[in-house]
Amino acid sequence: MDTTTTLLVIAAVVAAALLAVAVGLLVRLVRTRRTLRRAGLPTGPRWVFWGAVAYLLLPTDLLPDPVYLDDIGVLLLALRSLRTAGPLPRETGGS
Repeated sequence: MDTTTTLLVIAAVVAAALLAVAVGLLVRLVRTRRTLRRAGLPTGPRWVFWGAVAYLLLPTDLLPDPVYLDDIGVLLLALRSLRTAGPLPRETGGS
């Protein structure tokens, strides 16, 4: 194999690994949101969840699509915001 072919193979393997990490984080994000909703806990602003999903799926990115580091960062921030959502404020029964 020549140098160009070797570099292309390495780049393809790295891109595939980063895509696998991004998809894994997307699955974790969806599972975390579902678990929090079942438990009756808030899931944070709805736009954080859907924004992270849209950013992963849309073709416009901060970095070109073979480099999924920006997608991974957005998914990690959304996952963190879901996990740190505080409990819903309780309403008082008094008038």
